[in-house]
Amino acid sequence: MSRADVATDSPERYAKQLASHLGHRVSVTATADGDVYTFDEGRGVVQAGDGVLVLTAEGRGDQALAVVQDVLGRHLQKFGTKAGLTVTWSAASPAEPAAPA
Repeated sequence: MSRADVATDSPERYAKQLASHLGHRVSVTATADGDVYTFDEGRGVVQAGDGVLVLTAEGRGDQALAVVQDVLGRHLQKFGTKAGLTVTWSAASPAEPAAPA
């Protein structure tokens, strides 16, 4: 599992834009813990926080994980180009809560 914390003044706006855009390509389910993106062999969760958009990604193997990271990260950076959003993935530590099921 990996995680990216993306600082932004508009986390809800970007979460909504990402869900709207990617919802035509993958299943997106809104939950109390964020939007869950279901891929063929992985999933991602996008959570809007206070001044931050938290992305988590997991996959059945390194290649599937890379696909989830690429899709979520690339599209978010595209939407946030003017705001200078950058997505940097890192391994989620055991102390961090797991993404919702």
